[in-house]
Amino acid sequence: MSSHHRTYTWILAGIMLLAFVLRVYHLDSYGIFFDEKSTLLVSQGVVLEGSNQKDVFDKAAVSYFTPEEFWKPKTLDDFIEANIKGDIGNSPAYYALIWLWIKAFGPSDFSIRFLSVLFGVITLPLLYRFVTTHFKMEPERAIRLALLTCLLAAIEPYFIAQSHVARNYTMSFFLTLLATQVFLLIQEKQKPNPRTSPINLYVAYGLLVALSLLSHYLTLTVFLGHGLYALLYVRKLPVWFRLALSVSVAVGFVSLWFIFGGGKYTFFSLDHQAKLYRSIALTNPTNNGFGLILPATVPNVFWRSLPVFSDLILFTNGLATAVVGYRNFALAMLLGGLATGLLIRYRKHHNPPVWVKIGFPLVLAAGLPIYSIHAAQHLVMSAAVPLFYLLVTAMLEDVDRQNRPLMVFLVILALGPTFFLLIMAFRSGHTYGITQRYSGFSFPYILILTALMLLKISSLRFWFSLPLAVVLAVQAVFLTMLLQRIYNDIEPKYSSAPLARLPNPFRTSAQKIQELYAPGDTVLYPSMRRHEYTEIDKIGRAFSVIDAQMVNVYLPRDATYYQRIDSTERDKIVLVKGKTGQKITIFDLEGMKYRY
Repeated sequence: MSSHHRTYTWILAGIMLLAFVLRVYHLDSYGIFFDEKSTLLVSQGVVLEGSNQKDVFDKAAVSYFTPEEFWKPKTLDDFIEANIKGDIGNSPAYYALIWLWIKAFGPSDFSIRFLSVLFGVITLPLLYRFVTTHFKMEPERAIRLALLTCLLAAIEPYFIAQSHVARNYTMSFFLTLLATQVFLLIQEKQKPNPRTSPINLYVAYGLLVALSLLSHYLTLTVFLGHGLYALLYVRKLPVWFRLALSVSVAVGFVSLWFIFGGGKYTFFSLDHQAKLYRSIALTNPTNNGFGLILPATVPNVFWRSLPVFSDLILFTNGLATAVVGYRNFALAMLLGGLATGLLIRYRKHHNPPVWVKIGFPLVLAAGLPIYSIHAAQHLVMSAAVPLFYLLVTAMLEDVDRQNRPLMVFLVILALGPTFFLLIMAFRSGHTYGITQRYSGFSFPYILILTALMLLKISSLRFWFSLPLAVVLAVQAVFLTMLLQRIYNDIEPKYSSAPLARLPNPFRTSAQKIQELYAPGDTVLYPSMRRHEYTEIDKIGRAFSVIDAQMVNVYLPRDATYYQRIDSTERDKIVLVKGKTGQKITIFDLEGMKYRY
């Protein structure tokens, strides 16, 4: 290994270490919320609200149960039922993996979230390999582009936020990026002779398609992008045949889950959700318990999607909500347009007039004393215009002509998943699904394009590059503030979790029970009323047992603690001492305050 390559390897290792630290920081500071509860219970074959635990919670003779009974061995049918009722049959591959993970490392918040951290970190060397493999440019430049892309991925707030959630997203990002890598390798291997493409690549691609779809159904949007690329650029019949065969086998395998597994109720559940959210959008769009849900009119879809598109790109992250007022926006666009005009006219001049060197930064900054609010964000907004121009210019000028199809492919993958969400919003009649976490598969490709733009800026004369660098530094401050809000659990845009959570109250309760319980004692669990909306929800029990389920997840599997549901108590987990009758409050959940 040459000294240069050794240096680049150490730089990549340093970036991965940075990514790890940013993702593991505050990893278990805040308790798991509803989606993560689903992860924990579904992966253990436990149905939320216990329809497969009637022998535990609905005994005819006695009302007591023990952790040992709660943890009786589960079957594949239990897992399938839990997946249907806990996550509409989605993500079985992720649940199977995290079942193994929990078996090895336990169910602590840190442990179950660490799997997301792991996938988030190993995505970086895959990104590095992706860029250095497929960008046909001078090797040193390709390596710089790859390292810069990895650095952007390491600090991307969305990636960091998803690494703090015990869900399937970072696994799906990794799998779809790896599938895209293999897909492009197939295209490159077939160029000399399509009959010599290694069969193992097609096998790997089919396997990755199946695993991706079984990690999250919306990974379909990435493979629709693959199909569009194939329609545009693949001309060899043998390649088409083998790709079609590998995808058909993958889809056939996935269809088994839809026929015999948890996927058989997916479309029923999606149809029910669409009708429910459409009804809410028409009758109670704001105060409904699910967040803002609007009818899918063109204006509503536009305004709901604007922050999603804006937050896809680091240098526009947050601007959709920070830019306020048509006058401020128009002024920022006007100044950005003027600055872009100067850039277009003089960026290739070695020594333009002095007024250009002075005018470019002055034009960008001219609105600062005029903007009525959020002046710094409007400065970034005005600079976004020349930045987008440089992004497009970099794609056209700085990439070899044979990489033009790759540029088109990256744009398809960068925008396709979000446009798919918009189409589905119009189809379902509501805006609930227009959210960043459902289009997160776009981020790796957008980061590559952003890194390409940053290299373009570095090649400009300093009178252009320095002002843009200053504006990017301002945006970096805002991104740092965003990260701080994520770490403090007060940033809502990347998660549906409640804000400002405490450490996991159910794990805390389990630890306290283990500390205080003595033979003859009884643990009483509170119970809220529950509603059954569909056939899938029906259990025949009017009270909720999820609080008891969540505490028992953290109790020893062979424990014989006496426990029961107290139908008269709404909020308090209580330990009743057997000898004295003394009641010790283990935790007061205070309604929904601590039921995240």
